[in-house]
Amino acid sequence: VHDLRGVRPPATPEELAEFETDVMAGFVLARAAAGMADVTISQDLIDLEQIREWLGAPLWSMEPRHADEYFGKVLRSAAPATRHGKAGTLSIFFDYLELRHKVEIYNMIGRAIECPIDEVNKPRGTPTIAIRVPPTEAEVDALFAAWRDDLRTCRKFAPMARSLAAAQLMARIGVRINECRCLDLDDIKWHVGRFG
Repeated sequence: VHDLRGVRPPATPEELAEFETDVMAGFVLARAAAGMADVTISQDLIDLEQIREWLGAPLWSMEPRHADEYFGKVLRSAAPATRHGKAGTLSIFFDYLELRHKVEIYNMIGRAIECPIDEVNKPRGTPTIAIRVPPTEAEVDALFAAWRDDLRTCRKFAPMARSLAAAQLMARIGVRINECRCLDLDDIKWHVGRFG
């Protein structure tokens, strides 16, 4: 058995640049196929291009020491959510490289790629997620009762009554905002039952 690396000529800079473009295009298609929104894919590309520009070389040549420097110095003052998002994008990109192009990259550069984000330099924690707890039925009733009482003394009755009716429709029967704004008085069937 002979090692073919000695026989195969090294990739030219032009071939590497073309391959890098193809890899990025494939990454975009793969993310779109996974159902990611265009805005998410766009942000992924922005993040990867910023890292690529800083590195000055194809991303597959990035090593953990490069990630240490980028996230530890360049993005040191960035918000935690920004660092976390960029690290996540880079990790997903390396997952894509390892699954789809590991052999080709090995044949072109002569070494196996590995994700530069590891357990040591992975940004801590996740961005804070605000959990919205829905109000209780009693709280909803108290809100609408106070709102109804305000109708007696409000300056402009019609807009206030309209807003109250729209809010009750959304809260009590689940009408969406866009559906609610398209309603007219003729759409409400008063003979079917009592509302509010």
